[in-house]
Amino acid sequence: MENDLKSVLAECGFGFKKKFGQNFITDKNLLASIVAQSGVESGDTVIEIGCGAGTLTRAIAERAARVIAFEVDTSLKPVLERTLSGVENAEVIFKDFLKVNLTELEKQTGEYCVIANLPYYVTTPLITKLLEEGKRCKSLTVMVQEEVAQRLCAKENTPEYGAITAVIALTASAQIIKKVPRTMFTPRPNVDSAVVKLSVEHGRIDVKDEALYKKTVHAAFAARRKTLENNLINTFKLTREQTREILLSCDIDLKARGETLSPQKFALLSDKIGEAIK
Repeated sequence: MENDLKSVLAECGFGFKKKFGQNFITDKNLLASIVAQSGVESGDTVIEIGCGAGTLTRAIAERAARVIAFEVDTSLKPVLERTLSGVENAEVIFKDFLKVNLTELEKQTGEYCVIANLPYYVTTPLITKLLEEGKRCKSLTVMVQEEVAQRLCAKENTPEYGAITAVIALTASAQIIKKVPRTMFTPRPNVDSAVVKLSVEHGRIDVKDEALYKKTVHAAFAARRKTLENNLINTFKLTREQTREILLSCDIDLKARGETLSPQKFALLSDKIGEAIK
């Protein structure tokens, strides 16, 4: 399949573009395994983001009822016409998914799963968009750099744990379902990748104000070397006395830093901050 794809790319005059982070997978067993582990079922609609040369698109279409694939690089049009020839249940939309009106799209899709092979620079905005704006998204299965995957799934008190981890935890549980070595890609990237599955569950953490929760999390990680106390004072314009009172009421050490707090503890903290700033 790799040689087949290389010849199609050459015949279509396609050149890889670094700005789009293009790395394609051709191994059929790996592609089928990613789709199987995503949990996609025969009746599902799947939105694929960044369909590239269509190899993963074809594997999804073999399992799902419908695939709506988004691709930003229009020079892949002739390639996809060939690689997806005969695939009746997949449509490709040449548009930047970050600019798509998700409310309008969801009127056409009903409930859906997302599968994406993402370049590093769009990972956070894309996941954020789907978790915040998507009302009918059941799950996101994303292939990202391995270190990014570890960050998405990290637990508190680890170096990988950060704002993105705690924000994702509000609406989804994350787990690494597969590791993908760099040798599986064409062209070969400089790093290994991993596939992360985010299972969406709105309201999984009990919190009074989601926007305030996110603000609290971002405040906690604003300056990692500073204590949580100082970061909260700077962000919320609280007095030191107020801040200490809030931290003690949450049973948080006054010298604690943001990375020591679990998402549940962040929820409690943001609720207490909400009461104080009213």
